[in-house]
Amino acid sequence: MGLANAHSRMASSLNEVKNDTGRTAYCGPYVVSAITGHAIARIEDLIRAHRDIPDGRKPIVEGTDTEEVMAALAGLGYEMRRINDFQDLPRKQRPTVWSWMQKPRNARVHYILAIHKGKEGHWILIKGVKMCDTFTDGKWTFVCDGPHRGARIMEIFEVRKALPV
Repeated sequence: MGLANAHSRMASSLNEVKNDTGRTAYCGPYVVSAITGHAIARIEDLIRAHRDIPDGRKPIVEGTDTEEVMAALAGLGYEMRRINDFQDLPRKQRPTVWSWMQKPRNARVHYILAIHKGKEGHWILIKGVKMCDTFTDGKWTFVCDGPHRGARIMEIFEVRKALPV
């Protein structure tokens, strides 16, 4: 195998978010775009398909829940499964993003974390030592430099490409 072939297989799997909406997009569509490489408009359409919206309307997608993010990923060929749930613990006893980063995990897998951001929930995406979300404007940054190190985790999901049946 020549160097040219080896180089062509070394592509990064860290997709930057493609916000083609011309406006601010929210965290649910952001993490799905960063995983799949698809544009926000397409992801919002997938999420809207699971909402009770009158025909012809296309409201901005904000406030996504687990089922909506899971369905959007499934529609693009990915599986999302919960691997940790800390919601039964008081907020102060839940792990922080930084404490979770110190634990062993698969560096090749995308992890979606549902975290507390103020009084609301927020989705962030972690792969290896990098993270991506709306606060990083869809760009990947090191978790240690990111804005959510001290945020408390509600749930953790693992996302992988779905296997063909």
